[in-house]
Amino acid sequence: MPEDPDVQKRVLRAELRERRQNMSARERELATEGITARLEELIGSTEATSLSCYLSMPTEPDTRPFVSWAEARGIRVLFPVTREDGLLDWTVGEEETETLGLFGAPEAVGELLGPMAINDVDLIVVPAAAIDATGMRLGWGRGYFDKTLGSMGKCPPVYAVVFDSEFVETVPREVHDQPVNGVVTPTRIIAF
Repeated sequence: MPEDPDVQKRVLRAELRERRQNMSARERELATEGITARLEELIGSTEATSLSCYLSMPTEPDTRPFVSWAEARGIRVLFPVTREDGLLDWTVGEEETETLGLFGAPEAVGELLGPMAINDVDLIVVPAAAIDATGMRLGWGRGYFDKTLGSMGKCPPVYAVVFDSEFVETVPREVHDQPVNGVVTPTRIIAF
């Protein structure tokens, strides 16, 4: 493995993308059921009344059933919207409409609330390529969540969602990388 963390990250991301592409429909279905149940448990244990959560890509752990569950219970859900300046904006979404964001990821459509809206949530749920045993998150390389989390004065608990095999011993890290408080997989919730 190369010594440069940036190169290590690219190699690991490519491997993880390929693994996700090769998952069967049944494996995805079971993972979605598990992720949804674990995220519901997390809401119960944190008593969150508002949260931020991303809309998953087809190869990511599916967050939509959980989002529907949360909204049906009156939990306010903020969705990230990518901006060209490298920051995230936020929306509560309208009529469950989605569009593709700057990098092809699905994003909710609605009134933009500004980057500071994230400061009012009780829980942040973020995507990840992998999470290591120390809580270090390997993202997909754009840095949006690292910038957001790194700029927050008082950050609520942050949990990353990954498949079980993506909770690993260690991930490459750089100065700007932000750790998370916990990880949610189809079979467990781990707090760091």
